[in-house]
Amino acid sequence: MKPLLLFWASFTLLVAADWPGWRGPSRNGISAERGLLPKWPAEGPRLFWQVNDLGEGYAAPVIADDRVYVLANEGMENEYVRALDVRSGRTMWTTRLGKVGNPDQQPSYPMARSTPILDGDVLYAMSSDGDLACLQTASGKVIWKKSVRAEFDGKPGKWAYAESPLIDGDVLVVTPGGASATLVALRKKTGDVIWKSAVPGGDVAAYASAIVTEAAGRKQYVQFLDKGVVGVDAKTGQFLWRYDRTANGPANIASPVALNGYVYSTNARRFGAGLVQLHPVSDGVKAEEVYFERDAPNTLGGQVLLDGVLYGTNQQGLTAIDFLTGKTKWKDATTGPGAVLYAEGNLYVHTESNEVLLVEASPEAYREKGRFQPPAGPKHTRNREVAWTYPALANGRLYIRDLGTLWCYDVRARK
Repeated sequence: MKPLLLFWASFTLLVAADWPGWRGPSRNGISAERGLLPKWPAEGPRLFWQVNDLGEGYAAPVIADDRVYVLANEGMENEYVRALDVRSGRTMWTTRLGKVGNPDQQPSYPMARSTPILDGDVLYAMSSDGDLACLQTASGKVIWKKSVRAEFDGKPGKWAYAESPLIDGDVLVVTPGGASATLVALRKKTGDVIWKSAVPGGDVAAYASAIVTEAAGRKQYVQFLDKGVVGVDAKTGQFLWRYDRTANGPANIASPVALNGYVYSTNARRFGAGLVQLHPVSDGVKAEEVYFERDAPNTLGGQVLLDGVLYGTNQQGLTAIDFLTGKTKWKDATTGPGAVLYAEGNLYVHTESNEVLLVEASPEAYREKGRFQPPAGPKHTRNREVAWTYPALANGRLYIRDLGTLWCYDVRARK
């Protein structure tokens, strides 16, 4: 017993949390973990393990209990879910979903994209070709499976399907795209259809993941489609509103951010970001633009909203703005674009150059508390390809992925 007691005594009390789906427990990039390193040593935190043969892809990992789950692919005919042991990175099981979607896409980035979502002892995952499956977490056995492309005449964007499914109680929400079932709600236990929402304009699916919010007296699912951001009624799928200004190009990737009747969205091609306020009207909901700012956080790595301040990156680097006005509080030009999450007073940033940063989440100024480059990373051979995968944080461990490599770091604080 003594060695075990000494081991645990070397760390401060850790309030741990799983990372069960896209952007964490609440789908907003925020972790409730405590007992983490307040700053990093010059060489970065301690590396637990590194896996170099994960398979290709941009999908972020999800973590619960003793398993890490991630989508990847080998070639164009085999896209799969892989479960890894959290202690060693060893593969526990692999289950094929189908083939890679739109293999002839241009620019050419054909590979796995969607982050799966955990729900108790099952996992939901959608391949880049639209194969949606419910799997047992213990074994990878398929409970049910369907093709959203085939069943709903789904229309993905040119880079295929990339969204991460949304679970809301007993409901599973996905975005086939197209005229007849732009969004659908399914019974999560069986895959049976609850409703199909035919959004006016018949947008093809883009690459963002839907969120749930209460606004204008309605519970809504908000999604960024090819032509704009839309809201539909969560109970019926009724189309409620649309905001198109931030859809100024094909890279509608970052999930919207919603709070108290406001919705923020941005395109990843430097066109700018917009905030709308939702108001109830007789036939639905009206989206009134509050601002449109070109220097606001606007890259595909998402944003984190804390106490009225929105943090994220633009093409120059990390920046902080006032959420309700869009006014810049500070900006930094040393990070470049990247993906962000928050825990215990700090932002964790995985940059497109595959650096990892720890930055204080302060509205006052940029204060860096650590920076390192993961070792022996993969080479990017595709045109303009960079490190696009979002980081994940679970139970004192930070997970960084770049293509077929996954790193697991110990970020627990020591006494």
